[in-house]
Amino acid sequence: MRNERSIDSLDRAIIAELEEDARLSNTELARRVGLTPAPCLRRVQRLERDGVIQGYHAAVDARSYDRGLEVIVAIDIAVNDGETIVDFESAAVAVPEVTEVRRMFGQPDYYLRVQVADPEAYEALAVNTLARLPAVSRLLSHQTMRLLKGRGAVDPR
Repeated sequence: MRNERSIDSLDRAIIAELEEDARLSNTELARRVGLTPAPCLRRVQRLERDGVIQGYHAAVDARSYDRGLEVIVAIDIAVNDGETIVDFESAAVAVPEVTEVRRMFGQPDYYLRVQVADPEAYEALAVNTLARLPAVSRLLSHQTMRLLKGRGAVDPR
């Protein structure tokens, strides 16, 4: 439940620092945003309570546990009635290799982020699982050449 209180520049600075490194100590966070520790902690707690900060996550090297190949899959479904949508979405989120599911406006109907060990593992998943999800009419696979911005991005220089 978000509070109606607006987010000010200090809140934005706190959010930016925590997005960069969620393991910062409160003392270090306060130093970086120009506050003393007590008011900084109160702001962080308010941002958490208001639902602005929804959690803290670890960035993990997917290659270290056989998920080094990431594929973005565009999927169109043949029927767009409520029951089919629920069936498709339930089945898609249940696939362990599917790490993200987005229902889209327009086409495609869905984007799935899939992480597997290698191209052979993806082929098997695509043929044996993804193509057989309820009402799938079209499946297009896209592999990232290089991530330039986002978690795990490499310096393009």
